[in-house]
Amino acid sequence: MGGMSIDRPRISARIAAISESATLAVDAKAKALKAAGRPVIGFGAGEPDFPTPDYIVEAAVTACRVPRFHKYTPAGGLPELRTAIAEKTERDSGLKVDAAQVLVTNGGKQAVYEAFAALLDPGDEVLLPAPYWTTYPESIKLAGGVPVEVVSDESTGYRTSVEQLEAARTDRTKVLLFVSPSNPTGAVYSRAEVEAIGQWAAEHGLWVVTDEIYEHLVYGDAEFSSMPVAVPELADRTLVLNGVAKTYAMTGWRVGWLIGPKDVVKAAQNLQSHATSNVCNVAQAAALAAVTGDLSAVAEMRTAFDRRRQTMVRMLNDIPGVVCPVPEGAFYAYPSVKGVLGKELRGRRPQTSLELAELILEEADVALVPGEAFGTPGYFRLSYALGDEDLTEGVARVAKLLSEAS
Repeated sequence: MGGMSIDRPRISARIAAISESATLAVDAKAKALKAAGRPVIGFGAGEPDFPTPDYIVEAAVTACRVPRFHKYTPAGGLPELRTAIAEKTERDSGLKVDAAQVLVTNGGKQAVYEAFAALLDPGDEVLLPAPYWTTYPESIKLAGGVPVEVVSDESTGYRTSVEQLEAARTDRTKVLLFVSPSNPTGAVYSRAEVEAIGQWAAEHGLWVVTDEIYEHLVYGDAEFSSMPVAVPELADRTLVLNGVAKTYAMTGWRVGWLIGPKDVVKAAQNLQSHATSNVCNVAQAAALAAVTGDLSAVAEMRTAFDRRRQTMVRMLNDIPGVVCPVPEGAFYAYPSVKGVLGKELRGRRPQTSLELAELILEEADVALVPGEAFGTPGYFRLSYALGDEDLTEGVARVAKLLSEAS
C-alpha cells in the first residue's frame, strides 16, 4: 500500500520569490511587437547600439582555433586575463590590485550575485539606494540578505546623502551598495560625495559593494571616482564589480569581474567553480583584447551618447508634467512623470507609471521601463543608447500622446 502523497509546491519559495527582469521583459515585448509588424521603438534595453570593435571580434575568431581553449580552464578566469584586468583597473581608476584579487565572471550579473552570496548571512541588511537597477534587490534576497531601500528623487539629482544612509543603518547592516555612474538615473557622485560616503562606511565597519560598469561613460564636468581609491582605508572591505559590456559594446559576450580582498574572492571563486566553472574561453580571449587595448571605442560611443543625452533631456523637459534632471553618466534618462498621472488620456486615467507605460506602448508604439521596476513608481527609464532617428521619433511620439492629457 503506497503512502499518501503530500502536495508540495512545484517551485521553491526562494526561486518563486524572484521577479523577472523588468528591463529584459520590456525589451522582449518590444521586439515581439516589432516582429509582428508594429513600428515599435524600444527605450528599454541597457546596451550600446554599436557593434563590438573589430579587433576584439578577431581575437575571438583566433581563440576558436586554439586547442587550449577547447578545454576547461581555471574557474577564476584565464591567468592572463586576471592579470590584464588588474593592470587595467590601476590604469583606469587608480586602484592597485594583483591578479589573485580578480575573479572573472559570466557577465556583471554573476559578479553581483557572487558578491552578495560571499558576504551575506541570512538576515544581514544591505543599504540599497533607490532608484536601483532591477537585479540588485533580487541578488541580495537570493543570498539571504535583506535589501533596505534608501530613496532619493529628482530634487537631489537622485544622489543619496550620508544623513539618509545613517538614518537607514541598523545593527544588522553589513553592506552598502554604491553605484556611480548610476543605472537607472545616470547620477554621478562627486569626488567629495564619494569620500564622505566612503568614510562614513569605514567608520561603521561596513562592507561596500561598488558597481563601476559605467566608469567610462561620464559627460560634461562630471568625473568618475572609485570609492576604494578615494577612501583607501576602505579597500580591504570593498568589492568592485565591472565588466566589458558597456565600455566595449560587449553585452552579449558575458564577461564581467569581481575585485576584492583575496579571501572573499577565493570564496566567490569556490561558489563559481560549482555553479558555472570557467567563463567561455573564447569570450575571455575577446575580453583580454578589449582590456589591453585603448579606449578609443568608448570615446566614440561617448560622443554619440552625449549628443543623444542632450537631445533626449531637452525633448522630455518640453513635455508638460514631465521633469527630467540632466544625467551625468551611463546612458539613461530618468524623468518623473508624476505630473501626468491621473489625467485623462485616450479615455483612460493611468494612476501609475506602470499603467502609463502600458498605454504608451499600445497607443504610441514606444516601449519604456516604468519606475516600479527600479523601486520608485512615478518615473520612466529611457535608454539613449539607440540611433538618433529612433530616439527623436520615439520621444516625439511620447510627447504627442502626452500632450493630449487633460
